[in-house]
Amino acid sequence: MQERILILDFGSQYTQLIARRLRELNVFCEIHPYNKIPPFGKETKGVILSGSPFSTLEKKAPIPDLRGIKGEVPLLGICYGAQFLAHHFGGRVAKSNSREYGRANLHFIDSEEVLFQNISINSQVWMSHGDTIEEIPDHYDLVASTKDVRVAAFHIQGEASYGIQFHPEVYHTKEGSTLLKNFVVDICGCKRDWTPTAFIESTIKELRTKLGNDKVVLGLSGGVDSTVAATLLSEAIGDQLHCIFVNNGLLRKDEFENVLLQYEGMGLNVRGVDASDRFLDELEGVSDPEAKRKIIGRLFIDVFDEEAHEIEEVKWLGQGTIYPDVIESVSVAGPSVMIKSHHNVGGLPEKMKLKVVEPLRMLFKDEVRKVGRSLGISEELLGRHPFPGPGLAIRLLGPISKERVETLQAADRIFIDGLKREGLYDSVWQAGVILLDTKSVGVMGDERTYENVVALRAVESVDGMTADWVHLPYSFLANISNEIINKVRGVNRVVYDISSKPPATIEWE
Repeated sequence: MQERILILDFGSQYTQLIARRLRELNVFCEIHPYNKIPPFGKETKGVILSGSPFSTLEKKAPIPDLRGIKGEVPLLGICYGAQFLAHHFGGRVAKSNSREYGRANLHFIDSEEVLFQNISINSQVWMSHGDTIEEIPDHYDLVASTKDVRVAAFHIQGEASYGIQFHPEVYHTKEGSTLLKNFVVDICGCKRDWTPTAFIESTIKELRTKLGNDKVVLGLSGGVDSTVAATLLSEAIGDQLHCIFVNNGLLRKDEFENVLLQYEGMGLNVRGVDASDRFLDELEGVSDPEAKRKIIGRLFIDVFDEEAHEIEEVKWLGQGTIYPDVIESVSVAGPSVMIKSHHNVGGLPEKMKLKVVEPLRMLFKDEVRKVGRSLGISEELLGRHPFPGPGLAIRLLGPISKERVETLQAADRIFIDGLKREGLYDSVWQAGVILLDTKSVGVMGDERTYENVVALRAVESVDGMTADWVHLPYSFLANISNEIINKVRGVNRVVYDISSKPPATIEWE
C-alpha cells in the first residue's frame, strides 16, 4: 500500500500548497477535513495540521480528535495547528497586539533539533496569524524564535510532535522545503517513492482489476486532464474504452477538427459529435452566466447520454477529475470555503446510472502533465492551456449569438496564434479573449464607429488557485491589438486585463 502523509484541513488558503510541496518531494499525501479523519494504518507515516482562518480562542474554533495520532505518529502543526497544540494542552494563546503577517527571520534555532537541521540562522519565514502563542506547556521545548515571535516553533517532549507558527509551504519561507523534507523524510521516514512511473504502473494494475472486461465511456474535452485519463484507461482496457468528444459550438476556432486529428494518432477510440447548432440555438440571447452554465451542462448531458446509448453494455463513466476538484467538492462547517461549485460533468452518473472511474483523482495539474509525459503524450497536447468547461460562453459577456461567438473566436485565434508565434505561449498558464457587453466610440478612416471592445487575458499560475497577470511585451500587445482591430469585423478597441487572482478571478464570468 502507498505510504502517505495525512493533512488535516482547517480551512487555510494554503492547505493545498502544503500538499503540493510534499508531492514535489515525491511524498504522497492526502487532504481531509479535520472532522472527517479517515481510518489509517501503517501506511500513514505522519500527520500535518493546517492553518485556519479561525482563532483557537473562538467558541466555534475547529477541534480535531487527535486520539490515535498525537504521540502515536509524527505530527506537525502549522500556524493554527501549532496554536491548537499549545492552547489545548496547557499553554496559552492570546490575540496579538498587532497582526503578525509577512516576512520575518529566525534569529534563534535549536540546531540539535531534527526539524531544523540544515536551516540557516536568520532564515526568512512567512507569518500570517492574528493570535500568538504566549506560553507553551512545561513539557514543550522552544526550538525557534523570530525577533517579534518568541514561540516560532516547539517540540513536544517524548513525542515526534512539533508546532511551527510560520508557513513553510509558501514561497516566501525560503527554506520551507528543507523543513518539510526534514519532517516527512527524517522524522516520518517516508521513502519518497511517489513518482509518475510508479503512479502509472499501480494505476493501470488497479484499473485492470477494477474494470475487468467492462466497457467505459469517457467525455473528452481536448484538455490535458481528460486526455491523460483516457490514455491511462486505454493502456488498461484497450478498446473497451469508448471516448466521446462533443462540439458545443463554443470551442476555439477549428478546435473540434484539430483535436480529433490529434486523437487519431494516439490510438484512442474516439467518436466526434458536432452538436454546435443545438447548443447555440438554445443559448441564443441568453446573458446570465449561471443560466449559460446550466443550459450548456444540461445539453451536454443529453447529447453525451444519447451517444453513449449507441454503445452497448457500458457500465462505467470515466472522468478526468483531478485532486483540486475532489478537495473543493468537500464542504464541511468552516474549512475549505467554496469559491466555485464542482462541475465535472455533474449529473451524468445519476442520469446514466453508471459507476464512476476517476484515474486522476489524486493528482494535481502539474502531476497530470508529468504522468502524461511518462505515457508519451505529445507536448502539444500536454502544454495546452486550461479551458473553461462552458467554453467561450463565459468569455462572451452579455447575450450569446452565433455572430458574437464567431467574433470572439476570430479575436481569440489571433491572440493565441500570436503567443505561439512569438514563443510566449508556454510561459503563460492560461490565456484568452473576452468579448465585452459594451461598445465604444472609435474612428476608422474618416468615419466614426461604435463597435465592440475585447479584453485580452493572460495569467501565470501553477494550479489556478492563485494567479498573476503576465507582463507581456508592450510591442507584442500593440501588434495583437492592431491585428484584431484590422482583421476582426466589428471590433474597434482592445484592452489588457492586469488583475490578479485574488481579488479577481481568471475568467470574467
